[in-house]
Amino acid sequence: MSSNIINRMPYIRTTWDYPEDPAQIGVELNRSYISIAQAINNRTIGIFPANKSAIGGEAWYLTSQKQQNLRQIYEFTGPAPITNIPHGIDPGINTLPSVSFMTKCSGSYTDGTNWYGIIFGSSVAIAGQVSFYITPTDIVILSGVGAPAIDTGLIVLEWISPTNRRGIT
Repeated sequence: MSSNIINRMPYIRTTWDYPEDPAQIGVELNRSYISIAQAINNRTIGIFPANKSAIGGEAWYLTSQKQQNLRQIYEFTGPAPITNIPHGIDPGINTLPSVSFMTKCSGSYTDGTNWYGIIFGSSVAIAGQVSFYITPTDIVILSGVGAPAIDTGLIVLEWISPTNRRGIT
């Protein structure tokens, strides 16, 4: 087991002993509330919205300042070639950027019978695969020669936001 673990409170306690002294109960209630809130807020938030980015619940420390991750999903329909999908993420041209790094980008699609993964990887089509890449304005989906036909699919983008634009820490 590593001795360099940063998360000291990964779980919510199942029991809490409160003092009988009425003056100390308020102190202990505040302490328990903070402990519960910290444990819950250190979890990944399972919200995947289609039309607006959501806070993903991860804390990234590329520097000493905490940065949060944001997530958004994008549905698309075939057949290939798929029209580029505008992602609406502010690239930060002439302003503070809203993206430090794209982190967990993935996708899947169906041909109407089977399900397949979509590779986040290249601006060049890969034979037998469907892949995608991200431009400052769009998600570009590529279907390589021999890839199964696209009926419908879903892309999930997650990125690190360098600034706390939502006022949440």
